[in-house]
This record gives sequence, C-alpha cells and structure tokens, in this order.
Amino acid sequence: MSKLVTIYGGSGFIGRYIARRLAKAGWRIRVAVRRPNEAIFVKPYGVVGQVEPILCNIRDDQSVRAAMQGADAVVNCVGILAEAGKNTFDAVQSEGAARIARIAASEGIETFVHISAIGADADADSAYQRSKAKGEAAILEHMPNATILRPSIVFGAEDAFFNRFAGMTRFGPILPVVGADTRFQPVYVDDVAKAACMALEGDAEGGIYELGGPEVNTFRELMEQMLTIIRRRRLIMNIPFFMASIMGAVSDLVNKISFSLIPSMITRDQVKNLRNDNVVSGQVKTFETLGIQPVTLESVLPEYLWRFRPSGQYSEIKESAKNLRSSDKA
Repeated sequence: MSKLVTIYGGSGFIGRYIARRLAKAGWRIRVAVRRPNEAIFVKPYGVVGQVEPILCNIRDDQSVRAAMQGADAVVNCVGILAEAGKNTFDAVQSEGAARIARIAASEGIETFVHISAIGADADADSAYQRSKAKGEAAILEHMPNATILRPSIVFGAEDAFFNRFAGMTRFGPILPVVGADTRFQPVYVDDVAKAACMALEGDAEGGIYELGGPEVNTFRELMEQMLTIIRRRRLIMNIPFFMASIMGAVSDLVNKISFSLIPSMITRDQVKNLRNDNVVSGQVKTFETLGIQPVTLESVLPEYLWRFRPSGQYSEIKESAKNLRSSDKA
C-alpha cells in the first residue's frame, strides 16, 4: 500500500505544490485545513480518493491527532504573515508547530518536514521571526531528525508578493515600497516543494536548510524587474522606516478596532522584518546540498504576471503588430 502523509496547511501556497508532487509520486495525502470546502481544488492532483482535504485546527490537540492517525509522514506548512484574532504568531507558528511535532512523536512518526523562513531568530525584534525560531526549537525537541526548510521570499503563480505589487501598479503612477535597499533571494515555490519531497522520500538528511534562488536583489531591483515584465512605468518611492512604522501602527489600530474586518496594509512587525536582508546565510545546508539547481525569476514571472500588463494577454500581439507596421513603413 502507498504511504500516507498529512500536510497541515496543504492547500496553502507552498503546501499545494508539495501535495501535487507527492500525488504524482503515488502517496496518499490528507490535506489538513480549517476550511476543507475551500480546499477541494487539491482533489484532482491525484486519482479518486488519493488526495483528501480534512478539517483540522492546529490549536487543538484532538484535531491535530485525528488528522495524523495512521500517517507515515507529516508536513507542516502552516504560517501567517499577520496576526488576526486567536491566530497570533505564537499560537500558530510556535505553539501550533510544537503541538504537531509533539503529537507526531507520540504517534511514532519518524518523517517530519517543517516549512519555516529565513530570518528565524529567537532574539529578533520581529515577533514573526521569534515565533518561527520558537517553532523550530520545539520541533527539534520532539523530532530531532526533522527537516526544516527556511525559504526566502517565495514566488509562483499564487504568490502574495509579486501579484500584490503588480496589482498596486494599476492604481497610480507611484509604487510605494518599504526597505527599497533590503536584499532578497527569491525562490520558486516548486523548488521548495521539491526539497520537501526529497526529505519525505528519504533522499535528503534531516536538519536545517536555507533555500534561496540563484539571484540576490534589492527590493527596488525586484520591483524594477516586475515593472519591465508587466510593461508599466511607475516611480518606485521608498518609504522611510520611521514613517512606515507610524503607518503600521495606525494600520494595526484600525485592524484591531474593526475586529480584523479591515486588513492591515502593513503592520509594525512587517516593517521590523523589512529592516533585515532575507538571504541565505551560508551557515546551514542549502539547495546545493540537495543537488537542486533553483529556477530563475525571469523564467517564471512572465508566465503569471502577464495579466497585469495594460493589454493583458494581448500585449505581445499588439507589440508584434507595431513591429510589423514599422517594418512596412521602412
């Protein structure tokens, strides 16, 4: 019988790519999520009954254990970028991760993969980064042979980074950013999934891996590359950190007063994150250790950012037509 894996947060950005790869490899997959009815899109990744979304709340022991029953391996992809209600950084990324690892150990599960993030640091100013570090420490306490993957900014068709900023270019001539000189090492989502699957298949040893793409760019450089792809001219305006902190405080207050009904445009904690470079440190294992050659930005971004071009899918056709008219005149 094929192996069974439980992927907590398996319908999320990274989780769905891991699920798709494992389905192709013949695994049976439980996608443990808060809203299974919104995750039915994962079912076609495999044959009938191979991939099933199930209800799970990682803040509850019984719910986590039920989702894990009979599993041969566990993957934790659950993470948040901003707090909302009971879903605080500690509740999700520290206590939630610890709960999953503790129960996996009690169930005798030996294979455990956890998606963390570059910058995880118990002494960081950012609550996000501290919670990531706490989660990692708790996982290694219960599952010392676990594989922990720390990606930089992750890009792909469903990402919340390039899609968000490309969308912002539709509303005016200025593109505001915080931390224009902060460096990133964007990594393709399917490369992260490939690394996770290698660990699950026993083709990679446990430990901490920092995953970054082949290029290191500043925030400004990434936005310039995006603007070139979507054929738009915008003034990239860097917002100073002190001003961004004030904006974050106001945004946090509005979000709290509205009981999270009005999402924060940027939080104070995100501003703290943006003060630090998000690149591979060279102190732990990397893609090179796994023998994976990471995909470049330029080979993927045009595949999904074309819809933000002024003429969308017809942009290249119009450009070709212009070239033809120019040739005729010549």
